[in-house]
Amino acid sequence: MGNVESWRAWEGRVVDGKFPLRQYLGGSDHSAVFQTERPGQPPQKAAIKLIAAEPDAATQLSRWRAAAQLSHPNLIRIFETGRFSMSGTPVLYLVMECAEEDLSQILPHRSLAPAEVTDLLPPLLDALSYLHDKGLVHRRIKPSNILAVGDLLKLSSDQIASPSESSAAGKRHDVYDAPETAAGIVSSAGDLWSVGATVVATLTQNAPFADAVSESERGVAATIPEPFRGIARECLHLDPKRRCSIAEIQARLHPAARSVPAKPEAPPPPPRPINRKALIVGALVVAVVVGLIAFYPRGKKSPAQPAPSVDQPAPQSTPAPTPAPPVRKPAEPPKRAADSRGDVVHQVLPDIPRSALNTINGTIKIAARVEVDASGRVTSAKLTSPGPSKYFANLVLRAAEHWEFSPPEVNGQAAASAWLLRFRLKRSGTQVSPERVKH
Repeated sequence: MGNVESWRAWEGRVVDGKFPLRQYLGGSDHSAVFQTERPGQPPQKAAIKLIAAEPDAATQLSRWRAAAQLSHPNLIRIFETGRFSMSGTPVLYLVMECAEEDLSQILPHRSLAPAEVTDLLPPLLDALSYLHDKGLVHRRIKPSNILAVGDLLKLSSDQIASPSESSAAGKRHDVYDAPETAAGIVSSAGDLWSVGATVVATLTQNAPFADAVSESERGVAATIPEPFRGIARECLHLDPKRRCSIAEIQARLHPAARSVPAKPEAPPPPPRPINRKALIVGALVVAVVVGLIAFYPRGKKSPAQPAPSVDQPAPQSTPAPTPAPPVRKPAEPPKRAADSRGDVVHQVLPDIPRSALNTINGTIKIAARVEVDASGRVTSAKLTSPGPSKYFANLVLRAAEHWEFSPPEVNGQAAASAWLLRFRLKRSGTQVSPERVKH
């Protein structure tokens, strides 16, 4: 296509009769990205990527169309793809979400703080895990492909492919590509190499060491703090089989992670529900005992004590302790059935940013089972139906852990229980249906 300046000259043109090329956002000799607008009232801001239509154009379009079917809040959404001819030049185009900035624009000015890298890695790993679970690879994880859209961090989607489709690439673009890509070997392990190189780049502003030809030459700088130094070291093995997994990276980031937090995070949950029946009965019993003590003191009667009522027998010549008259048992509250079902006392909905909800098409259904002790507090939670997104599933799981219940009663005793919480996530909000299940 020429060079960057030739791409800039395309500003103001219209792609396929409907996508105006506004501001040039960046690119290379082989591709360019412009700001554009999607048709609508009002028009929606988007980005459009143009690449030269090469002999494998049909394969590239097929990859893009497959990527457009993916749905994850940490992947850039693809809206439309196609091909057209501009001044006799055949070009492929891809219309996608428009990001405010990417990581490569920040690193020339400063490195990231460890706390920022801690925030950056989970969404990146979540999106990558989603792709690997579907048998896909990203292929080009690097700072320029880690973007910010609103308050969400997202990975680019235009390079996604299956390993078999991309195995013929046979080219290593830069140090973020695993060494074996030069031989046409592309795999999920290659993505992990890219993660390691990116971690080093975020903390040092560059990753030139990753291009070293041997393990000894490529030692990770001791100035990189843990756990990032260990993560980078385990990702950057020359042998793909020795590289760590996504789960191992997550474990290094959060070594003390538990299925249910020992202490709920702010805001704290409300006080545990009180067994009101036991409290009421206990109060009545105490009241009766106190009354008996007050009106029927132990010991001999005083001579000054008033004469007994005519309805009572006359006292014997030798006074004796007055026996307490029969006490009528106070009426108890109506008894529940032998197996009371219990109920929800406090429910917590997942805290999902509006920008994430806006990525949902239709309804995402996620179900979680919670185990509840006899006090009504959740002791463990697990997903029974995680849905298509680990991001949303994790938010649902964290919310489920903070539900509270009034315990069911079995033969008058509070008992443990289990509940199935069915969440339905839509752009308009979240709904949930709780159902008690048998152990």
